[in-house]
Amino acid sequence: MYNGIINIKKEKGFTSHDVVAKLRGIVGQRKIGHTGTLDPDATGVLPVCLGKATKVCELLTDTSKEYRTTVLLGVTTDTQDTSGEVLSSRDTSALNEQQVMDCILSFIGEYQQIPPMYSAIKINGKKLYELARQGMEVERKARTVILHEIEIESIDLPRITMRVHCSKGTYIRTLCHDIGEQLNCGGCMEELVRTRVGIFELDSAVTLSEVEAAKQDLDGDTFTRLLYAIDSVFPDRVKCQVHEESLKKAMNGSGLRSSEFVPISQGSFSSETREILLYDVSGDLIGLYVKSDQGIWKCKKFFYSM
Repeated sequence: MYNGIINIKKEKGFTSHDVVAKLRGIVGQRKIGHTGTLDPDATGVLPVCLGKATKVCELLTDTSKEYRTTVLLGVTTDTQDTSGEVLSSRDTSALNEQQVMDCILSFIGEYQQIPPMYSAIKINGKKLYELARQGMEVERKARTVILHEIEIESIDLPRITMRVHCSKGTYIRTLCHDIGEQLNCGGCMEELVRTRVGIFELDSAVTLSEVEAAKQDLDGDTFTRLLYAIDSVFPDRVKCQVHEESLKKAMNGSGLRSSEFVPISQGSFSSETREILLYDVSGDLIGLYVKSDQGIWKCKKFFYSM
């Protein structure tokens, strides 16, 4: 079984589930999971976890992300993007660039966002997009999201292209819609590219066809070179090695005291350290450990296999 993460460049027309299904066929293993959905019309970075790395799927889903998007002002749709049915078309000739820039940049920081009906959020066991396809609309509670940074790359009204660095759970479609609402002309998302998820960037992403070609290469290393190690997604965590006498406790996911392991890098561990990556004496990753208020290191994610 392969264990690691592939930085996939999702292409238009594929759902995130399509990507996983195709990879299962290419790689020849079932244990594969994606790290957060991308709409079929969206493209870009989609880290996919294989084998033991599936345990970090939710951690990658929780990380901040970056997108490049094009907003189309003057048009609203039922899906908040141009793939949906047009609900209204309004004149935008009265808008000027400064007015648009001021509006967009006002969204930086915490922002109360109501999730769109066309989303995978569940209410009473039903996904919102399933209800939307039945012509239903239900009340959704606003959620706090954070827009860390917005960089406006170009304005050619009624279109604006911008880069957005945001927290987990942010719907860029809804941001585009809300910008249009604040400008009193309506708006929707015309294009979306996810350019970064955590450490994974678009420049280093590979398409499904490139993965397939690497897997078919007689040189077995061609495919494995595409895999990122599990610990690569924790670049800022201190690396520690468990003492031999405490290995059995660690292998069982039991809590440890600081005296039961030693930092691998000199000077990397301090009283302020709150999370560590724990390895055995052979250098195999055991798990991600978090320090409790009582000073005991407890396993947050266990990766070890006998």
